[in-house]
Amino acid sequence: MSQPSQQSADRAERIDRIAALNDSLRRSICSPGRNQIVMTAGVAALVGDVSLFRGFRRRAEILRTVRNYDSFNSDNDPLGEHDFGRFEYESAVLYWKIDYYDLELAWGSPDPANPDVTTRVLTILLAEEY
Repeated sequence: MSQPSQQSADRAERIDRIAALNDSLRRSICSPGRNQIVMTAGVAALVGDVSLFRGFRRRAEILRTVRNYDSFNSDNDPLGEHDFGRFEYESAVLYWKIDYYDLELAWGSPDPANPDVTTRVLTILLAEEY
């Protein structure tokens, strides 16, 4: 049986790995690989038509805000996984949330610290859609 201090160290290492993987997804938000980035219908309505410059610019600004987010603290990130954020955009409150699924997106991931068995899905949504 592991000693309690070893278990704490293992847990901290696991959380650090999950946070690093989540941060990596956000840093590569425009090319997430197997992972996915989605916006809710409410955010799509806020953004507007992305074939027009205004809508494209708005989407880019929102993605940039999520990519650069670094306001993690014990209140908004109690587990330390860097899997949730809140920000304001054009008087709207938006959240982003990372969830962990298996590779087929059918079930939860068996191990979010292992990218070989996990697909991360980052959802950007309006606060009222949460």
